[in-house]
Amino acid sequence: MDFAAARHKMVDNQVRPNGVTDRSLVTALLEVPREHYVPSAKAPMAYMDGDLPVAVVAHGKPDRCLLKPMVLARMIQALELAETDRVLDIACGTGYSTAVLARLAARVVGLEETPALAESAAKLLASAGVENASVVAGPLEAGWPADGPYDAILINGTVDSVPRALLAQLAEGGRLIAVVGTKAPGEVILYRSVNREPSGLPVFDAAAPVLPAFVTPPTFVF
Repeated sequence: MDFAAARHKMVDNQVRPNGVTDRSLVTALLEVPREHYVPSAKAPMAYMDGDLPVAVVAHGKPDRCLLKPMVLARMIQALELAETDRVLDIACGTGYSTAVLARLAARVVGLEETPALAESAAKLLASAGVENASVVAGPLEAGWPADGPYDAILINGTVDSVPRALLAQLAEGGRLIAVVGTKAPGEVILYRSVNREPSGLPVFDAAAPVLPAFVTPPTFVF
């Protein structure tokens, strides 16, 4: 399979027609080999127009997915990353989103739930020559304050709501983006921290796999 040609088709047919115009982001999407972060048996599906399961996490289904290319691209574009930014990539899976972010920012920390998946992502990033990113393991909803504050935080999936613990890890002027609301489609919300007070603004509607770590347990009323 000609993966380079598939990348160009992904950008030309899925990404650009949906309003992604940031040149640095488009270049990153054209250059980062998405197939490198996909199990070999699924490599032919690496550039499909949809979410692609790539790993099983502790919660079982839904599997960890690479987000639909158009959704990921629009979310990253909305973050308006600068070359000096520090970024936290939550639910980074096998590291594809981390690799794309690393092309746009100074430093990226990928966060996964299990040490095994974090180690796998770190190895894939290292073998691809990504030097300004690392991957750590811990509860997704807790973030990774040790390397904060962050100029931007990306959550790769749908959440019921964004925990205050994550918003507190934003630097002044920092941005966090996630798909919020488990009824499809959810809303992609961009949060900004101004005077240490975050506020959110809807950007576009999108469906993405639910991240169980961010699902609020049901309450029972008697």
